[in-house]
Amino acid sequence: MCGIAGILEFGRDARASAGALREMCRVISHRGPDDEGFYTDGAVGIGMRRLSIVDVAGGHQPISNEDGTLWIVFNGEIYNHLALRQQLIARGHRYSTHSDTETIIHLYEEYGADCVQHLRGMFAFAIWNRNTKTLFIARDRLGIKPLYYKLTPERLLFGSEIKAVLAHGGIRPEFNRVALPEYLAFGYLSAAESFYSGILKLLPGHAMTIGPEGKAEIRQYWDLDASKPHESGVDSYDESYYVQSYRELLEGAVQSHLMSDVPLGVFLSGGVDSSAVAALMTKLRREPVETFSVGYAEQTYSELPFARTVSDHIQSRHNEVLVSEHDFFAALPHLIWHEDEPIVWPSSVSLYFVARLARERVTVVLTGEGADETLAGYTRYAFTLKNAAMDRAYRSVVPGILRSGLRHSVATSPLLGATLRRKLEHTFLARDGNSWASFYFDNFFSAFGEAEQSGLLTGEFAREASPSTAYKNVLDYWDHSAVVPPGGEMLQRLLYTDIKTYLVELLMKQDNMSMAASIESRVPFLDHVLVEFATRIPREVQIQGLAGKRILKKAVEDLLPHSILYRPKLGFPTPWSGWLAGPRLETIREMLLEPRSLNRGYFRREAIEKLFDEHRAKHRDNYDRIWRLLNLELWHRVCLEGEANDEIGEPAMKMASTR
Repeated sequence: MCGIAGILEFGRDARASAGALREMCRVISHRGPDDEGFYTDGAVGIGMRRLSIVDVAGGHQPISNEDGTLWIVFNGEIYNHLALRQQLIARGHRYSTHSDTETIIHLYEEYGADCVQHLRGMFAFAIWNRNTKTLFIARDRLGIKPLYYKLTPERLLFGSEIKAVLAHGGIRPEFNRVALPEYLAFGYLSAAESFYSGILKLLPGHAMTIGPEGKAEIRQYWDLDASKPHESGVDSYDESYYVQSYRELLEGAVQSHLMSDVPLGVFLSGGVDSSAVAALMTKLRREPVETFSVGYAEQTYSELPFARTVSDHIQSRHNEVLVSEHDFFAALPHLIWHEDEPIVWPSSVSLYFVARLARERVTVVLTGEGADETLAGYTRYAFTLKNAAMDRAYRSVVPGILRSGLRHSVATSPLLGATLRRKLEHTFLARDGNSWASFYFDNFFSAFGEAEQSGLLTGEFAREASPSTAYKNVLDYWDHSAVVPPGGEMLQRLLYTDIKTYLVELLMKQDNMSMAASIESRVPFLDHVLVEFATRIPREVQIQGLAGKRILKKAVEDLLPHSILYRPKLGFPTPWSGWLAGPRLETIREMLLEPRSLNRGYFRREAIEKLFDEHRAKHRDNYDRIWRLLNLELWHRVCLEGEANDEIGEPAMKMASTR
């Protein structure tokens, strides 16, 4: 696990700055505290910071091929590198290290840009070809490892984090203002755009080739086939087939993810996913494993008792950390700096604290990330399938004018309390079945829907960044999942869209929060072969009632207690909503209404005041909307205006006065 960065200058006699490259790597030193390495060759410079995991002594980067014509910097792990190594040696390639990094460069010698098709793992890497003067950059299929870049007529800059690109010098960070509607809706940007003007993401499953004249060719080398589930209804494809096949594939994925020359552990929440990984790891290693859990002093929001149950069952060496309200808010600006973007979910903060705990004992952790999005684990999948069926019947018998009136009543009636209103807002009674954006994305993702944004944004800003653009990127994925012949079923389309959007953001959170503590996190549920199998499991054997992950639960019934496998899903809750019931609500309100905040020109003062008034009166739960606005403001102060990220927490949030 590393952080990588690079420069490619264009034009005759252009030379990459070694000093700038070193600074780009210095700002991401938390990603690799063990080592650093640099290579410059005229117009190109590539560098890295290394967290030593495999071939600790010999895996120093950058690494070259036998004759020094190819050079690579690499972030990630290639889990099938030993098998690939044997094949490449048989074809005449000579190794000088035992690292998986060197396998990639020999694969590139053998297959060129198609080398990515042979890799099984998580990766972002760049290869410089001295003969052709071209740079080849690639990112893994599902986006487990990040890669950002800025391409101008003068140069290409790239890095594992946005701050590495900005550290080149001469770049003034500017807000990508047209992205605000999508942020207000989802909390993240689901296409190539970032929050910074001109800085882009290389999308998952994509590779870029760029030459000395600055012409970049980007191609997609992998996509998930969401066209149809596996055939069902025949003897060989009954439930037992899926249970057995998934168990074999998952166990193989966990086995491969144990590749390491340093100590490993598991992030254990006490949910099915992380518990399954911990149990399989224990089975495969035949010894107690290190498990790490995080909770809160507020017991209602803590899953620590479930994690302890699993730990006792598998006899792990268990470690816990409690996060207080003070810890949470004091860390928030620092963690926004690490993410380079506003934090989407409060759970990112607790993830950082458990990563910091784990770093005291191990260097690598396995996690349960990805099971929900590939195995229909979220209740929203089953709920949406049932809600859509009821909506079709409802629309067939109730006139449109009556449906519209009822939607308005649910949204505005003073007779409804916040809890009942929130529940009704998720049903077909409050959703427009003719609009998928309303029916699914507004229902389960959006803090501010299109109509709410129109009332929130200033008139001038709404004209610049239209609220109607909020759903464009995610709807592109939803629409794409329908046209893949012969057309995906609804469950497969839901999974495809979430894997391409929501999951990518979760993985960015996982990567940045673990790397902030200098620890590598691995996600065996996202082995791409396992994902390809899982997302095509038919609905009838995947979902029962409103509960998903049926196949996973049955696949590990021999490893975990029934009380863990079949308990209600909590979803890593945080006490954020409870904290807003106290004086902190007023503290945040004051920050968002400061002249400094309002002068940005994004939001109407009266709209923000109304949002807080509604929440205080318990007319509406606005805790997710308040979180969204708070993080955007803190991001401006830390990442754009350069306010010290270790100082803003106490003075700006007035910690002492709210405890």
